[in-house]
Amino acid sequence: MIDLVAAAHGTADPRGIREVHALVRSIAGLRPSVPVSLGFVDVDVPALPGLVDRVVADGNQAVVVPLLLSSGYHTAVDIGREAERRPYQVQAASALGPDPVLADVLVDRLSACVDLGSASGSRSGSAAVDRVVLAAAGSSDRRALLDCSATAALLSERIDRPVEVGYVSGAGERLGSVLTRSTGRVAVATYLLAPGFFADRVRRIAGDLPVSAPLGADPRIAALALHRYDVARKLSAVAV
Repeated sequence: MIDLVAAAHGTADPRGIREVHALVRSIAGLRPSVPVSLGFVDVDVPALPGLVDRVVADGNQAVVVPLLLSSGYHTAVDIGREAERRPYQVQAASALGPDPVLADVLVDRLSACVDLGSASGSRSGSAAVDRVVLAAAGSSDRRALLDCSATAALLSERIDRPVEVGYVSGAGERLGSVLTRSTGRVAVATYLLAPGFFADRVRRIAGDLPVSAPLGADPRIAALALHRYDVARKLSAVAV
């Protein structure tokens, strides 16, 4: 059986680490026959290169699945490098996003804090919203920005409201700037996998606006990670 190596960004925040570990446990629970391990591309340990070396030391094969919401530097360089180092043993899967599954989870997180019943009125005591700003971590890589824009489009289709992207780092328009020029009733959709520094920053920038929780260890995201694993395995088999 080909190992699944989940590759997360890493965080110094224990809440984020717990959430990532919970997601990896969910992945393992959905496919008990697949050996699953977790490595990090930054901040935390075990570092991805050393983990991959240990996994394939006995001739095993592995698929590295990014627990990252967008493509960009970490997927192309940090994770891509592992596949380049051991081309006959290691395959790199695609990032989790953009994907309709993530848009569905975003809708659920938003629904927990605002009324999405209709743009013109509220069906409950919570305030309806006219537009949503998707708050993303950001990147200097254009591929990541395009992926976030694609996710915003998927979310807009589902909630029948305009959705723009605001970033808390990297290139692209900053979250505060997008919120300042956004008119009407605005909500913020947190496009982050886990709580931590960036999620806290999103809440600070948003002020009194409703802000959804991070995506978290949702079983649908665990299933999506396994789908990325399966696709990478099939592509590897075709290449051989």
